[in-house]
Amino acid sequence: MKIKAPVYYGDYLQLPKILNAQDTESGKDGKEAHEETLFIIIHQAYELWFKQILHEIDSIRTIMEKPFIPSTDLAVINRRLERVTKIQDLLVDQINIMETMTSLDFMEFRDYLVPASGFQSLQFRLIEASLGIKAHHRMEVEKQFFNSRLKPEDKKTLEATEAKTSMLELIEAWLSRMPFSKFEGFDFWGDYSAAVKSMLENDKKIISTNPSLDDRVRGMELANLEMTRKSFDTLLDPASFNAWKSEGKVHLSQKAMLSAVFIYLYRDYPALQMPFKVLNNLTEVDEKFTTWRYRHAIMVQRILGTKIGTGGSSGHEYLRSTTERNRAFIDLFNLATFLIPKSMRPKLPDNITNQLDIVYDSLRP
Repeated sequence: MKIKAPVYYGDYLQLPKILNAQDTESGKDGKEAHEETLFIIIHQAYELWFKQILHEIDSIRTIMEKPFIPSTDLAVINRRLERVTKIQDLLVDQINIMETMTSLDFMEFRDYLVPASGFQSLQFRLIEASLGIKAHHRMEVEKQFFNSRLKPEDKKTLEATEAKTSMLELIEAWLSRMPFSKFEGFDFWGDYSAAVKSMLENDKKIISTNPSLDDRVRGMELANLEMTRKSFDTLLDPASFNAWKSEGKVHLSQKAMLSAVFIYLYRDYPALQMPFKVLNNLTEVDEKFTTWRYRHAIMVQRILGTKIGTGGSSGHEYLRSTTERNRAFIDLFNLATFLIPKSMRPKLPDNITNQLDIVYDSLRP
């Protein structure tokens, strides 16, 4: 083994480079604003965590690109997704630190930052694109700002990432390969459809006979129930589902959605626990980014009010609008629409439960 020089803590972490990277714009003008150092450090910390999130996502995408993903790889994917969610908790918590800076504090150096903006955080845009938020998902104002605010080389990097297969597309392909759409000798989806019909008829009876509802509210609830019935019908009908997809109401294919519904319904079986965890972790990632966007929008309103952002956007209003729109895994949230009570789930034949189960007890009957 080659003898190497001792590693020194500060050199290994390149601390001189990092700790001398807070060069305030206000200081260059001879009027350094005290709060600008905090502002820089917060955003530098964000970018470091964005780098780690990208590192995790890229590694997961590499695994997901395999034509076959063994359970051991699913375990790795879940651990890395869980790490991402822990980092996201930190991203949200950092807003609490930022909010110790008041509006007047920010105004002392805000004008020095123009036209710099969060629009120009290439790493965050790469995270969004890697997860599945592509250019066509964005509002027109976002596209305009991207085209005018990003450096040409950064724009090329973003376009290259958007051209790659996203996490959403890889999850769709993985779900579509699962053997849960059809079972030989067992019409699962026929039994599921019958259970849905029974559930909805029971719901209709409860609404129709509920003495506490007046005619107007009863009518509204029955109309909502009819919409729910149409949603179930659409899930099970290929032509209706494809029309839904072409209208942008759903992103996953019908086969992928059916597999996901099956996983959620029977997630307690050992063979489905890790697939369910993958889907649940992706939902968690999406939820935490939505939470972060919302907290960020509220913070901006608190500090800027209705002023425009330093990059020229409408500030709070723009950020609030992206909170709901920029979500990669909205289909996974909407899976709850298609779930039915455990007591009403179709009973699976023994040959199927034997595939989904793992026997740990020698006294199994």
